[in-house]
Order: sequence, then C-alpha cells, then structure tokens
Amino acid sequence: MFFALAVLLCGGPRTACALTVERCTARSNADDETSDVMGGSETRVTWEATLGVDEGLRSLSLTLPENTAYRSADTRVVLLTGRDFMTRTEIGVEVGSKDQTLTLSFPEPINRAGKLNIQIYGVIFPAAGGQMQLTGSETNSAGSKALSDIPAITVVGVSPFEQAAQFLSAQPWVRSWNSNKFLRLFANPMILVTSFPVVLQGFLMSLAIAAISFPLAIPCGLLLAIMRRARSAVLRGIATTYVNIVRGTPMFLQIYIAFFGLPLAGVQVAPFALGIIVMFMNSGAYLCEIFRAGIASIDIGQGEAARSLGMTRSQTMVDVIVPQMFRAVIPNLTNEFILLYKDTSLLAAVGTMELVMYAKTIVANTGSITPYIVAAAFYLVITLPLSKITRHLERRVSSGRTRRHRSNTTASGDSARVAAS
Repeated sequence: MFFALAVLLCGGPRTACALTVERCTARSNADDETSDVMGGSETRVTWEATLGVDEGLRSLSLTLPENTAYRSADTRVVLLTGRDFMTRTEIGVEVGSKDQTLTLSFPEPINRAGKLNIQIYGVIFPAAGGQMQLTGSETNSAGSKALSDIPAITVVGVSPFEQAAQFLSAQPWVRSWNSNKFLRLFANPMILVTSFPVVLQGFLMSLAIAAISFPLAIPCGLLLAIMRRARSAVLRGIATTYVNIVRGTPMFLQIYIAFFGLPLAGVQVAPFALGIIVMFMNSGAYLCEIFRAGIASIDIGQGEAARSLGMTRSQTMVDVIVPQMFRAVIPNLTNEFILLYKDTSLLAAVGTMELVMYAKTIVANTGSITPYIVAAAFYLVITLPLSKITRHLERRVSSGRTRRHRSNTTASGDSARVAAS
C-alpha cells in the first residue's frame, strides 16, 4: 500500500520526484530543562525528508548559515522504511565539505521509498542567535533541483559572558576546581562569569542611589547642625529630636516604616525615589553631628574677628566658619559616603533592585554563593579606594593643623618678646 501511495504521489512508477522536507531541528543544548537551542554552543542538527519510489537520489547538498561550524566527518545518513518507518538502514555516503556547504554523495542511487534522516554533529551556531535557515539542493535521476520549505531553526543568542562560561565549563581545571564543594559554592568560575553583568546592574543602581542621596544629605545635615547651634530653643529642640530619633533607631527599621507604612497611609512613592529619601534623611542626621563637631573645632577667635569687622552672625557662619569647617571634615564626609553606599544593601529587604538584590536573585536560581562574592567585589571597588583617600586626607588635615599650631605659637612668642622689650 505504501508503494502504491508513493507511486501515485510521484506520478508513475519510473518518474523521479523531488524530496519533501519533513523537519529540520537541533538538539537542545541549554543548561536548564528548557528545549532551547543556544548559540555559541555545540549541538546536533537533524534533517529529514521523504523519498519517493525510484527517486534515484544521487547526491544532496546542505548549506548551513554563515559563521556556523560543524564536523562533516561525523555526519550520519539513515534511511527509515517500513509501514511505520521503523526499519533503519544506515547508508554509506561520501562526505564533502566546502565552507558552509556539506555535500553527501551516494555510491548507488537511492530508489527506495522512505524517509532520509541526516544527522550533522558538532554544529555551533553563531552566538548572536536568530532564525537559522538551511538551504540545499538534490541531484536525482531527473537532474538537480533546489530544496524548498526547509524549516528554520530558532537559536537563542548568548552574551560574551555566557560564551566565556561555556568555554570554562569544558576546561579540565574548572571541573577539578568545582569538584571541591567549598570552592564550587563560593567561587564557581562559570557562575562568577555569568553573574557579573547581572550584578553589575545592581552595582550601578546602588551607586546611583548613593550618588544622589549623599549630595542631598549634605545641606540637610548642615541645616540641622546650624539649628542645633541656634539661639532659639524651638529650633534646637526640633533638630535634636530628629537627630536622636534617626541615630537611635536602625536604618533597617526606618526603611520598613517608609516602604510599608507610607503605602498604608495612602502615600505612594516609587521605590527608587523612596530609597533615596530614606538614605539622605538618615545620612543627614549623622552629617549633622559631623558638621557640628567641625564648627566647634574652629577657633572662637575667628567668629569674634569677623564680628569685629561688622559681619552679622549669619554672615560669619556662611563666609568664615562653614568654609573652614568643610576643609576640616572632608575625611569624615568620605567615611560617611562609604557607609551610605554600603547601607544601600539594606534596600534589598524591601525588594529594591540594588546590588545585593540582584545577587540574591541569582543565588536563588543557582544555589551557589558565588554571586554574593561578586557583589562583595563591587563594594570593595568603591570602598577600598575611598578608604585610602580618606587616610590621605586625614594626614593632610592633621599636618595642616600642626603647621597652623606652630605658626600660631611662633606668632604668640614674637608678640610676647615685642611686649617685653
């Protein structure tokens, strides 16, 4: 019956008909349980077409997409025949390869009806992915003809980091490294590479929050410091109460109150903006104490000299005290920025997608602690250079104070000698 159907389809018992392509697929090479075909990673392509009776197939050419690698020597050709195409006959074939074209030449023409199954091994599609369309042609007893209606293969693109991870996974030293449970959990090379671009997004988010919050915290802290030194008891009371409450409660609790309390009160603020608000209001309380100590460190004679020149209290504070105070507290300001940057990690508790939150997401998917190590490295990229700058500034400020003290002592001694003479 199958023979009669094939004869009918081909238009006669001795008339060759073209191949009918049934499928063109690639084996999944994804690390997860999906059926995705990933670019830049080895897979196997299966091409299958229906043969008619007396097809007389002599050769077949398949052209793979540009920049696709493959192993021509491992190509297998099988003819499936029988009622349910369950009879497998491996066909001997001469394989030729030129650029992207694979040519299969059959020593004897194939005249049996069935399905021709071709498997191409070692296929690596371009890493960019996309719709991979194969083309080709056949040569049979009737001549040559292009193959049509070959289904395209959908290939998922991979990033350079994923390609690097695939390369590392094939390295013997990486397999040896990961054989140690501790090293695999805390420093898996593949996860380290693939988590880098994801955690980088969180790093930029944390840096943006700190970079916006800190400049806002400086005027807030300065205003509170001036209020705490004001003559008005009301202003002093407001500033003192605010500073004591903020410094006396954990930032973690303040974040929870802001992110969960305000929505209950009907106040809706975007998480990013709310994170900035909480950060700068908290940092402002600590900067208040830094500025207050800096103002107190300025010699009282500076203010008296300014007022003797007719400057008001406000003018003295703005033009004389504050500029000198800022130079004295620069090291402390740098330290406060480091603390603020690290404290952005607390926003992960409320779902803000910052550095720790991105790392936490990867950890949940992979079960490896490696993304947290990557996150720690991103923190150190900022904190270590700033810590070094802070120590340098502290030495400069300390040496500057020593020089001023010596000059003041010398001036006082000269004045005393002049008065004695």
